[in-house]
Amino acid sequence: MTNPRAERVRSVRALSGRSARQRSGRFVAEGPQPVREAVAAHVAAVAAGRPAVVLDLYTTDDAAGRHADLLLAAHGSGARVTTVADDVLAAMTDTVTPQGLLAVCPVRTATLADVAASAPRLVAVLDHVADPGNAGTVLRAADAAGADAVVLTAGSVDPFNPKCVRSTAGSLFHLPVVVGEPLAAVVAALRATGSAVLAADGTAPLDLDDLADAAAAGVLPAGVPDLRAPTAWVFGNEAAGLDEAARAGADAVVRVPLHGRAESLNLATAAVVCLYASARAQRRGRA
Repeated sequence: MTNPRAERVRSVRALSGRSARQRSGRFVAEGPQPVREAVAAHVAAVAAGRPAVVLDLYTTDDAAGRHADLLLAAHGSGARVTTVADDVLAAMTDTVTPQGLLAVCPVRTATLADVAASAPRLVAVLDHVADPGNAGTVLRAADAAGADAVVLTAGSVDPFNPKCVRSTAGSLFHLPVVVGEPLAAVVAALRATGSAVLAADGTAPLDLDDLADAAAAGVLPAGVPDLRAPTAWVFGNEAAGLDEAARAGADAVVRVPLHGRAESLNLATAAVVCLYASARAQRRGRA
């Protein structure tokens, strides 16, 4: 393709907007790492008889030379692969410096029932999180920590936003993502699986270090949740944090201790610390 004003190009670019994603049920993954993970998920899905993960893959000549194996795998599993001019790819994406690969994928989300049926041990819940970069980073951290799912409550950013997809670095294709549920319904569903619901809040009375020490020692004072047990962590809005109803609905409210002079941690950093504390305690508990 050589015409950056072609209708097909405009339809792909429109997927940068939420309304177009909702109408079409499609989103864009852009860049080598997200596209590579999308293709890997696509190949596995097709081999297992599940629906396709990649519908179209667009590449520049230069990227095609550097990622021939990826393109071959995509084409061999039924994705339509199209070589486009550099300015065409630039017209398709909202990035300042496109990296030569772009995949159009169907939007697929999990349900709370799906997640509950999997008997999850670690879940990250994002409540009214607004920044796509933060949401994507938490999703990537949840994947790295071995979490079983990520839930974005009603009022949170769309995880299929292009910036969010890029921030996940491909993790969006690795674990179930639930969107649009009220926090109360999420808490009830996860608690019914046996998970403790812990709310992360910088002003909480419980210290995460104390929870980690207690879990490692196997001695839990009264009122201290066991990080070795199945856990759902709830993280709030970047500016406002969690509201009173969210804190009251949790089994415990926990803070990440600040040992230096920083006033606070941002949402994504605090989420990484909390998720890894649970992941470490759970691994020790199974040893």
